[in-house]
Amino acid sequence: MIFVLVALAAFTAGFINAVAGGGSFLTFPALIAAGLPPIDANASSTVALVPGQIATGYAARNGLAAVSADSRVNVPVLAAISFVGGLAGGLLLLVTPQSIFSRIVPWLILCATAIFAGGNFWRPGTTKFRLNRHGIFAAQGLVAIYGGYFGGGIGILMLAALTLFGLRDIWLMNSLKILLGVLMNAAAAATFIAAGLVHWRWTIVVALAAIAGGYAGLHAARRVPAQIVKGFVVAVGLVLTVYFFMKPS
Repeated sequence: MIFVLVALAAFTAGFINAVAGGGSFLTFPALIAAGLPPIDANASSTVALVPGQIATGYAARNGLAAVSADSRVNVPVLAAISFVGGLAGGLLLLVTPQSIFSRIVPWLILCATAIFAGGNFWRPGTTKFRLNRHGIFAAQGLVAIYGGYFGGGIGILMLAALTLFGLRDIWLMNSLKILLGVLMNAAAAATFIAAGLVHWRWTIVVALAAIAGGYAGLHAARRVPAQIVKGFVVAVGLVLTVYFFMKPS
């Protein structure tokens, strides 16, 4: 039964990632339900979702080429920052005791849910605050560290930072977001694999189911209103927040 639950959660996560993002809200708690310690569940979830993210990045290669041609955007520097930040976040997770991570999990999920929900209500042009080139580098560094450590809501954070930097073409922004997300997650995944935190049986199940869900999501993206999927993600995040706050450590 738990095998079916994890596979279903992973399929749904892949579907959600293809349409709106936020799939880790499902895979992380599903792996905890399968008996994995919280840090191991977070590490295994990150590793499992990387193949699907790489496939999505390949599909967005035309957008990446276009954004690389934009003189305002220094893609190589942002990519390097994302990789190093993801590595730092992954290493930070490795030195966090399981007991402490268990206590901060509900706060991480609450933060990620708030970021995700806020990102769907906030609109460009509602603030006069702007990021210059050094500002976007610093912002991406902080997002990358957070992404390597936990990862929930990083897509929204990156899109918000790029908007404050002055970008407006959502296709180009999303393409860049995919590349930077892949790099920070791949760096974190490498640290988790090297540390032996990955439970490969469950990771493979999640990876395969998430890839299948991603393909389904790509085909359904034009039929299912994104707001419905986003609302579902926020609802799941709130339910999980309440659950982990009430769950004994």
